[in-house]
Amino acid sequence: MTTDWSISGRQRKRVDLALEDVSGDGSFSGYASLFGAVDLGRDMIEPGAFAASLRRRGAADVRMLYQHDPDQPIGRWLSIREDSHGLHVEGKLSLGVARAREVHELMKSGALDGLSIGFQTLRARNEAKSGVRRILSADLWEISVVTFPMQPGARVTAVKSAIGVPPTKRELERRLTRDAGLTRRQARGLIARGHDALSDRRDAAPEDLKRLERKLRALTGMLLRSADSAK
Repeated sequence: MTTDWSISGRQRKRVDLALEDVSGDGSFSGYASLFGAVDLGRDMIEPGAFAASLRRRGAADVRMLYQHDPDQPIGRWLSIREDSHGLHVEGKLSLGVARAREVHELMKSGALDGLSIGFQTLRARNEAKSGVRRILSADLWEISVVTFPMQPGARVTAVKSAIGVPPTKRELERRLTRDAGLTRRQARGLIARGHDALSDRRDAAPEDLKRLERKLRALTGMLLRSADSAK
C-alpha cells in the first residue's frame, strides 16, 4: 500500500555531478538529479517533479551555491530542464569570485564532482513494501556544488579544458564502465567508433564538437538499451 502526503520543510538531495563539460570560462553542464534512481535516503525523484516549479521560477531564480551556504553564491544557472534522464543543468561560475575560481579548478581536476538540490517537497508517495519515497512534486530553490553526493553511482564523465582537449581512450573506457554501467567490451566498441573522430577535431568549431558529442551520447544510449533488453 502507498500513501500520498505533503510536507512544508526544505530538503537537500545530493547526486554526483554527471558532468559533461567544464570550460575555461567557467561554464559547465550536467545532471543535478537522476530520475528513477533511489538515493541513500531511500528517496526517488519522479519525472515531472520539478516541472511546475521550473515554469514558475525559471533558471534565473534557482540559486547556485557552494555546499548549500547562502553566503557563498558561486555563479548562476543558465538553463535547468527536465529530460528523460533527469534534471539537466547548464551553469556558469563567476570566476571573479575567489571561491568560484577554487571550485572551477577542483571541478576540472575531478576533485569536486557533486551536485545537491535544495527543494521543498510538495507531494510524495511512500511505498511500504520497498521503503522508497517517491517524490512526485517539488519546489526547486537552489542547486549546490558539494563534496559528498547522495547517489554514489554517478560520477563525472568528462572534463574539458579551455581548448577542448578530449580525454584519452583509457580515460573514456574507465568512465564508461564505471559511470555508464557498460561492460569493458561495450565501452571499447563505443570508443572505437567515436573517439578517433573526436580527437581529430580538437580545433573544430563548437558546432562540430557538439554534433560529435551528440553522436557519442546516442551510441552510449543504444548500448545501454541493448544491455537492458538482454537482462
